[in-house]
Amino acid sequence: MELDPKEMTPVINRIKRARGQLDGVLRMLADGRDCEDVVTQLAAVSRALDRAGFAIVATGLQQCLTNGDDIDSVDVKKMEKLFLSLA
Repeated sequence: MELDPKEMTPVINRIKRARGQLDGVLRMLADGRDCEDVVTQLAAVSRALDRAGFAIVATGLQQCLTNGDDIDSVDVKKMEKLFLSLA
């Protein structure tokens, strides 16, 4: 299943924001910032990436179902593995 780049625009934007947040975490570490602040920002990056991953899996599954493919043609085990890899 190939993802439509137009549908991935929000996901791409989310990942770009996460990249910016991660750059901020690196700067915070280099500046010797407070542990709590660093961990809070790192958790935000992690959540953003998790949400991007879930959005990709959900879009892929939706695409399979709306493009005329029936549930029998969807590799459920593969989709489950992708979903659980984000857990």
